[in-house]
Amino acid sequence: MKKQIVTAKTTGDTMLIKKINTAIVLECVLKHAPLSRADISERTGLNKATVSSLVQDLIDSYLIVESGMGKSSGGRKPVMLLFNREAGHAVGIDLGVNYIRGVLTDLEGSIIEERLTSLTTVRAEEVLPVLEQLIAELIACAPSSPYGIVGIGLGVPGIVDDSGTVLFAPNLKWDNLPLQDQLANRFGLPVVIDNEANAGAQGEQRYGAGQGIANQIYVSVGIGIGTGIILNKSLYKGTSGFSGELGHLSIDFAGKLCSCGNRGCWELYASEHALLEGAARLGIHDLQSLVQAAAGGSDEAIGLFASIGEYLGIGIANIINSFNPDVVIIGNRITMARPWIEASLRNTVEQRTLPFHRRDMQILFAELGEQSAVRGAAYDAINRFFTLVKSGESSVVTE
Repeated sequence: MKKQIVTAKTTGDTMLIKKINTAIVLECVLKHAPLSRADISERTGLNKATVSSLVQDLIDSYLIVESGMGKSSGGRKPVMLLFNREAGHAVGIDLGVNYIRGVLTDLEGSIIEERLTSLTTVRAEEVLPVLEQLIAELIACAPSSPYGIVGIGLGVPGIVDDSGTVLFAPNLKWDNLPLQDQLANRFGLPVVIDNEANAGAQGEQRYGAGQGIANQIYVSVGIGIGTGIILNKSLYKGTSGFSGELGHLSIDFAGKLCSCGNRGCWELYASEHALLEGAARLGIHDLQSLVQAAAGGSDEAIGLFASIGEYLGIGIANIINSFNPDVVIIGNRITMARPWIEASLRNTVEQRTLPFHRRDMQILFAELGEQSAVRGAAYDAINRFFTLVKSGESSVVTE
């Protein structure tokens, strides 16, 4: 009987291995630069010849640049490598109930341009032209780069599905709006849309108070309240992708009617909207003016903030008892009122949490302030680009 000789097809496997190794080298540079080719070989376990070849491919793709000579450890000085953050740019958008904040960033998330515009309506047909104009202005500000605008990231205060459709945004009064498709068609760019609190959590984890922390809950306090949940350093979105709506946690059995259809929701008592309902009795109708009143010594303004701090503490105590996180990070516009809400918030948490849960837990305020969500939205767009680069599906823009 003749032996059958089978010739293995190695091309596909070879290309796959090269993609994987390229992704490993790029990730190493992203995390640890500046470093040399020898450093990459040592950190990744790839041999020096493979690293040199892959580094050259990444240089040719404009993703890595040589930055000069490093220190010698006895032989020739090594050439150091950096990620080329100017290889492309991203747009990040935080769409609020009464504002739109937008940024243009480089590929490391550093802000190049920022725009902020007020909204006087929540009607989608009036908001969308304003949103598109703001995005267009940011795109027009982008310097020339090999990859151009790599994508648009958007955080919205509502429930968003995997296709980028805003299923339900009670404070905007939007439902079933295919926002991702509309923006992708308008600009011809990849668009990533998520809940605003998820974007804020990503922003703080990547650039702010949450860096290096495994388990954290980001509490976004604006007109409403949303939460972004990060467990084991990954954003937790739940079975259907809709987790984080803790602003609609019931804290009053027979309480006020909420726009979500429930009663006694946490955000009815602890949000900026709740704060301004009380401030209206003082003739104050915006948060900045209330902050100024408190800073000027107004007992009424200080009392309102203390009350909101207590209500925030009630909800945060429930979060701590439920999730046992390393940190809770308070973000969005309420951060400007920190001096007047912090004491009552911390006292309430101390009184209402289980001692074992609060023992090693920290309450932090967002380092990025009002920029957490917009920075996180830009990061979502950048992260999608990196995913495509590592899979070999992204290419240089040709003029």
